Amino acid sequence: MPSHARSRRPARPLGRLLLAACVALVALPMACVATTAGAAPEPSPVPTTWEFDFREGPMRLITVDMPGVGPRAYFYLTFTITNFWGGELLYAPEFVLKTEEGEVQTSGQNVPPQVNEYILDLLNDPLIDDQSTILGQVLEGIENAKSGVVIWPATDLNVDEIMVFAANLSGEHTTYWTKDPETGDRKRIVLRKTRMLRYETPGEIAGRGARPLELVEKRWIMR
Repeated sequence: MPSHARSRRPARPLGRLLLAACVALVALPMACVATTAGAAPEPSPVPTTWEFDFREGPMRLITVDMPGVGPRAYFYLTFTITNFWGGELLYAPEFVLKTEEGEVQTSGQNVPPQVNEYILDLLNDPLIDDQSTILGQVLEGIENAKSGVVIWPATDLNVDEIMVFAANLSGEHTTYWTKDPETGDRKRIVLRKTRMLRYETPGEIAGRGARPLELVEKRWIMR
């Protein structure tokens, strides 16, 4: 401040000071996190670090007749990622499915290899990889886009809502401090920018055949 303008200013409320600090740090998104109780961080409105373009395909339910076991149901989702950021980006797929009942499953777990093969044969697209094969570097440009499929066992067919969280699509992350409900101590959590897909599946869904599940919401979140 110039010397001729050093007049004393009235004290500013703490809330305004915190707001000013956050505005000053706009080039470093998420620097001011959860300054009020219950506040949760949100992703930056524009990408601030490397990020894949992610396009989801249809989410479907399929029943596979497993030898010696019988029919088993699985959810599967196709998707395409493209590197418009530049250079090479490492892609390591991580998809989590959560039902309204709180059941959480990571894609690929408890999915036999023959189920992978069955669904890939059904898709009949040589450009679609399973989540193990698609792992690796992705060059820049739409001509280097990669498509894949992820699969989960469908253990509950009587749910009204399913959510999918696709991580490792962006380098944006932040630290979130919360209180441990058991000890009362502050707990440090690292959250990553994640793509959330929400599907409505009212009632019994076993008889829907090849019809895709209804996608009702998709957005970026910090998780």
